[in-house]
Amino acid sequence: MNARYVALGSSMAAGPGIAPGAPGAPKRSGRSAVNYAHLVAAQLGYDLVDVTFSGATTAHVLSDEQFGTPPQVHALDGSEALVTITIGGNDAGYVPMLAAACLPRFVRSVPYVGGLLRGQLDRAARDRALDAVAESLKTVGTEVRRRAPRARVLFVDYLTLLPPAGESAPPIGDAEAALGRHIAARLAELTAAAAAETGCELVQAAAASHDHHAWSADPWTTAFHWPLPGRVAPLHPNAAGMRAVAQMVIDRVSCA
Repeated sequence: MNARYVALGSSMAAGPGIAPGAPGAPKRSGRSAVNYAHLVAAQLGYDLVDVTFSGATTAHVLSDEQFGTPPQVHALDGSEALVTITIGGNDAGYVPMLAAACLPRFVRSVPYVGGLLRGQLDRAARDRALDAVAESLKTVGTEVRRRAPRARVLFVDYLTLLPPAGESAPPIGDAEAALGRHIAARLAELTAAAAAETGCELVQAAAASHDHHAWSADPWTTAFHWPLPGRVAPLHPNAAGMRAVAQMVIDRVSCA
């Protein structure tokens, strides 16, 4: 029997729009058959249980159902050799903030909708959310270690979406791009801290993908576009990004 591997996380791990879809996966999960978990399992010969789900928050990992699916940690039975975790961005409103920044500015003045968009783009609101993420990530690490005591548990942070300061990311304005970079940097810091404090390991996909942002010549993520069937989700990993992250995980697991 092959070693058991459970993949936990949000759309950044699920891979929405990257064909083909994972057989039997809930449609709303956006789970790809070639996301990084599937690629790792195929290369290393693991029996994969992939419960990644688009839109997942740390609460969906720990305690809340998502469209009728149980909390993701319920997939753990203690026999795991490997667990990967990519989570926290939805708690912080990272991609929703970037998506709001991509819409025409006049929409921010539209009643009701404009208020929601302005809330997404409010730095103080994003910082409050990030403060909560700090503790939630530690809780995730602690609970996964408790449920999978024999596993190697790897937090995998998010691939870089935005170019560095000084480079444009149309249609995102400079101020909004700066906020996005701030959120991304905090998420990477908080993920590293959670891994260190809970006895987990860290795969630094954010740092490794610095030169492969969505506006680069060799992107591992997608820039903004209107979501359409058959296209990789906007502001998410593409197939090349999933292959890159898979190799990072394989390299880490292969280290004694």
